[in-house]
Amino acid sequence: MITFHMKKMFFDSKKVVSATDRATRRVLSRFGAFVRRTAKGSIRKRKKISQPGNPPSSHSGLLKKFIYFGYDTGRRAVVVGAMRFTRRGNGKAPELLEHGGTTTLTDRRGKKKSADYNPRPFMGPAFEKESPKLPDMWRDSVY
Repeated sequence: MITFHMKKMFFDSKKVVSATDRATRRVLSRFGAFVRRTAKGSIRKRKKISQPGNPPSSHSGLLKKFIYFGYDTGRRAVVVGAMRFTRRGNGKAPELLEHGGTTTLTDRRGKKKSADYNPRPFMGPAFEKESPKLPDMWRDSVY
């Protein structure tokens, strides 16, 4: 009869979990930065309105300025996108530009009117452009 006695595991689980968490944060934060940079680069600051289906034009520069990314430690995920901001609207401009839709705007005199937006995606295409690079970022990231 053969008996085995294990005294120690071959790895320290706390070190492995810690190294994995560090690598996850590093890789996803880097990926978020790349997506953010690509999204900001796709938005042109100009007076002309962009064509539907193309990235939006940023007339005042606010859209480009308020694209951020952040690592969510609880979910171990990265969030990338434009912050909500209001300018004679209800704060849904980034969402409306990305997906299109209808909203109610208020002019300077308090008069309300309905506005339809055609989609002018900028975050989705940026994510799609950068996502093929993600597997290479993970390679040899845990040490």
